[in-house]
Amino acid sequence: MGDAIDRILEQWRRERPDLDLSAMGMFGRLAQVMRILEPRIDQVFSKHGLRQGEFDVLAALRRAGPPYTLIPSELSAVLMMSRAGMTNRLDRLEAAGLVERSLDPADRRSFRVRLTRKGLRIIDDTLTEHAANMARLASPVTPEEAETLAEILRKLLDGNQEERGA
Repeated sequence: MGDAIDRILEQWRRERPDLDLSAMGMFGRLAQVMRILEPRIDQVFSKHGLRQGEFDVLAALRRAGPPYTLIPSELSAVLMMSRAGMTNRLDRLEAAGLVERSLDPADRRSFRVRLTRKGLRIIDDTLTEHAANMARLASPVTPEEAETLAEILRKLLDGNQEERGA
């Protein structure tokens, strides 16, 4: 009975009964879930001509509210990524006509990133489909189980912030 992770853990318990492997099972299942779900999630982004990271940038701008504008350092902070990585994403999004960069009138050494009309349409369409897809993927779990899982994952994240350099 059980799943593949249970079988692996049983083998390890037989070979190394001295170790507590309960955390290994939890993290193994988390990794397995993401390996299974990531392609299904990416499929929605691909359909709209986006990669996950590009979706993240457009979503951050959309969440900022009108006029859907942020400076690159704000985007980097929100998305927890380097400025160099952000520049690459912005280059691709600008080439696709989804964002535009302009000098910041308040600080001419910086610039602002703004969603274009096309970018706003793409992020709204993609987000609508992404939300429905995520709900479908989460459907085996009850709302109560989803909240319990969210609480557990928050606790794991909070307890490991120093590992991420936060």
